Amino acid sequence: MTVKRRFVAYYRVSTRKQGQSGLGLDAQRAAVANHLGDGLANVLAEFTEVESGRRNDRPALDEALTAARLHRATLVVAKVDRLTRSVGFLERLLEAGVDVRFADLPAIEGPTGRFMLQQMAAVAELEAGLISARTKAALAAAKARGQRLGGYRGGSLSTNAQARGRDEQSRLADRRAADLAPLLMKLRARGITSPTEIARALTAQGIPTARGGATWSAPQVTLIEARLARLQI
Repeated sequence: MTVKRRFVAYYRVSTRKQGQSGLGLDAQRAAVANHLGDGLANVLAEFTEVESGRRNDRPALDEALTAARLHRATLVVAKVDRLTRSVGFLERLLEAGVDVRFADLPAIEGPTGRFMLQQMAAVAELEAGLISARTKAALAAAKARGQRLGGYRGGSLSTNAQARGRDEQSRLADRRAADLAPLLMKLRARGITSPTEIARALTAQGIPTARGGATWSAPQVTLIEARLARLQI
């Protein structure tokens, strides 16, 4: 069975009049539909912002990013200039941990897509990509010479590096829990309160687990609730 790709669409118009009339908005929807028109795309939600492109406080974009993280979906925007002209804002978008696709750019996602977005934010990031390419070329050359690659070489991560890794994992887990919090509140308001019931509801709604699984368990829900309690959310 073919699995459809998940997307969250974000549109922006500069004036409230445009938002009410659909002027500009219809063209953006058409651009996104044309870009995703392979029959394998599932647009889970659409968010429309009525803001100036120079402003960074965009609640609809925040909601779109939250929905994209929650569903492990890709954010799709009609045009790159519809998202932002601000370098700092693009950097904030990168920190959101969401793949972004622009209908007026090649459909490149994952690490390569993030690299392209980084170039929009800062040309200096190019050096990191070149270093990576040179490293891969050096490894390929070493392999061609018969040098053994991989395996244990007696090295280990420093204590500080391990601590930073744990901190980053904790930060991502906190953000995931915060993204789930509004949905858990809605489920409880409907009388779905036990971890088992919540797990079934999350599974039925197609919400991926932290590891990208399709089926939730009661212990997973309990861990999320404990993290939310610690965060006081």
